[in-house]
Amino acid sequence: MSSTNRLPLLDDDLEQELAKLLQSVALDRDKSAFASLFDHFAPRVKAFLRRQGTSEAQLDDLVQEVMLKVWRYAERFDPEKGKAATWVFTITRNARIDFLRKENRPEPDKNDPMLVPAAEIGSDENVFAKQSASRIAAALAELPKEQSEILKLAFYEDKSHGDIARQIGLPLGTVKSRIRLSFNRLRSLLTELEL
Repeated sequence: MSSTNRLPLLDDDLEQELAKLLQSVALDRDKSAFASLFDHFAPRVKAFLRRQGTSEAQLDDLVQEVMLKVWRYAERFDPEKGKAATWVFTITRNARIDFLRKENRPEPDKNDPMLVPAAEIGSDENVFAKQSASRIAAALAELPKEQSEILKLAFYEDKSHGDIARQIGLPLGTVKSRIRLSFNRLRSLLTELEL
């Protein structure tokens, strides 16, 4: 370790030295500067994490993760925005939060019905779906063109009422009324067709 990487004892001098070391890591990927940063921050990060309740089993892994991030992201440190220690401990805090989120994330329950794939549609259901679709198509054909078009935009093309209003150049309230009226007319036609 060179004498320029030695850390002085005075707070202002120490902060300036830490900032210089971070800049050396950022600009030159200086391993010696990083070793000095590691020697300075690793025990402090470990003590901080211990005070925050991190288990002994996880301390070393988290310290390594924090220091790796210091190495990787040193170019993001800006001495104009804050102190080196503040920057490193922000990384530490965020790494701990990420760790806790991962640790507290429940394992997926393999028996959860939401995770079980839907069964294949049976042939009876498939026939019924095709018959229903053809009856709906026939009922749509019975509607006036404006009504069938607005229903197709809303339900087949899945457009929002606002998008439909812009597309056909009508006020939003008018579009909503027409969709409701068209849908009611379609419902009565389907009832007549016994769907």
